[in-house]
Amino acid sequence: MDPQPTDGFVWVQEPWGRALRCSSLPAPHLFTSRDVELRDDPSDWDAVAASLGVLRTRLLLIRQVHGTGVAVVQRGQSTAGINAVGHRPEADIIISDDPSVAIGVRVADCVPLLAFDTRTGAVGAAHAGWRGTAAGAAAVLVSAMGKAFGTTAGDLICAIGPSLGPCCGAVGEDVRAAFREAGSDEQSVARWFHPAPSGKPHIDLWQANRDQLERAGVQAGRIHVVALCTKTHAARFHSYRAARERAGRLLAAIRPA
Repeated sequence: MDPQPTDGFVWVQEPWGRALRCSSLPAPHLFTSRDVELRDDPSDWDAVAASLGVLRTRLLLIRQVHGTGVAVVQRGQSTAGINAVGHRPEADIIISDDPSVAIGVRVADCVPLLAFDTRTGAVGAAHAGWRGTAAGAAAVLVSAMGKAFGTTAGDLICAIGPSLGPCCGAVGEDVRAAFREAGSDEQSVARWFHPAPSGKPHIDLWQANRDQLERAGVQAGRIHVVALCTKTHAARFHSYRAARERAGRLLAAIRPA
């Protein structure tokens, strides 16, 4: 049985398997499940791209490095470089206003964040593990859409998909220290890291990214969190913590409206 999503997320059946969508996000989008591996099989990519209304060659990805670099895909721009495997731009955030493409990020415990500008139709996708979250990837996404497309934070609707939850987010003290070093205040650190019986702090990536979006100006009621932990529900989602190097990847993708 599928785990029960929250905050307006719903399960949908696609030809290739189960996917999650956020009912409050009006742009074509999806969060895949373990029903597809999304490694090198072209048929998997063809099928998922079709669910977004594009060809596989128009589903644009990035080479993710756990940072806050941004790839911008503007309407009318050539996408040859972004689409070429092995030549994708090094970034963890991708944004676009071109409705002929879909953009996405791949995760296996890190936070997948999708954003839609209700005024311009522009979209964004961000990959935010603990390093990206410490560096403020969510706020960088909002800022980048403003610079590229004139997006106002108040016009954004954001969806945070399945990722490692606070229940399973045990990390070392070095991670908490990294947030402080990146500029997080003590109130935020206390809010985002919780004690656990193991003695290790547990990070709440959902709350951290929600808070960062709100501080960037996104309205609280327009931020939706599915609150499904990939490790807890490893039978439904790919999880690096559960499967290590054997883990596949989940795709979070969206197309400008």
